Amino acid sequence: MPSDELSINRISKKTNAVLNLVFLLWSLACVLPLALVVVVSFSSEQSIFQNGYSFFPSEWSLDAYRFFFKLGDQLIRSYGITIFVTVVGTLFSLAITAMFAYVLSRSDYAYNRVFTLLMLFTMLFNGGIVATYMVNTQMLGLGNSVWALILPMSLNAFYVIVLRTFYKSIPLEIIEAARIDGAGEFKTFFSIVLPLSKPGLATIGMFTTIAYWNDWFLGMLYIVDQKKYPVQTLLWSMQNSLEFMKQSSANALEYAEMAANAPTDSGRMALTVLVVLPILLAYPFFQKYFVKGLTVGGVKG
Repeated sequence: MPSDELSINRISKKTNAVLNLVFLLWSLACVLPLALVVVVSFSSEQSIFQNGYSFFPSEWSLDAYRFFFKLGDQLIRSYGITIFVTVVGTLFSLAITAMFAYVLSRSDYAYNRVFTLLMLFTMLFNGGIVATYMVNTQMLGLGNSVWALILPMSLNAFYVIVLRTFYKSIPLEIIEAARIDGAGEFKTFFSIVLPLSKPGLATIGMFTTIAYWNDWFLGMLYIVDQKKYPVQTLLWSMQNSLEFMKQSSANALEYAEMAANAPTDSGRMALTVLVVLPILLAYPFFQKYFVKGLTVGGVKG
């Protein structure tokens, strides 16, 4: 390549420095709030009262974390429910999303256009919270059930479109060759299409996992029994009132003593750390699929 073309494509040192500074500031804007949450969770209530939220508290304390361990098995139970909902919900959502997207990617499917329009319609219009609540509780009987935390989020039209685009990037000759060799639709899908779709499935799976793990609204809407609260709804309950802890404590007399020194600000931050940490540790295992998975819909020249 001629030297003049290299000079045109090369970024100047000043521009490179500015871009590095912008990305550094952007990274700090993302990382510093999380770091502040961690620091405050290890700060004493007295330090927070005197200095506010600070990266350099005057006194460190583990009282917030000790307080949660005295709540009985509520935190462990909520973690178990959240893990169950996340794992089962992600697998179920991936299964129906992958199969639905594959059907819509096949141009020889007779009802392709009809189901595509129906799917796109759900992205623009919905029945609202009241209608959705009535359907899920009265018609489907999902009220106060763990399945109310799974089924309403199991199919996302946007993820179907993303996987549909990914499937269309698979050469049609591969599918035709499998058909010539005698493979049926299910054999072709599970043996050929799915193995070639790992980046797209991993990306959608990670987004779905985060959505299930971070969801608190469905627990607030459908779950009545506090013993069935997922961990995010537990966090929501604590942020609204410490009365929830009084009801979940096995020993009311013990709670009366704990309530006098109950951490509020540091307690909220400590529970936030306990909620965020597992999903934060899971992210690196999916990261290698992100670049390829997120560029699935790129326009090819």
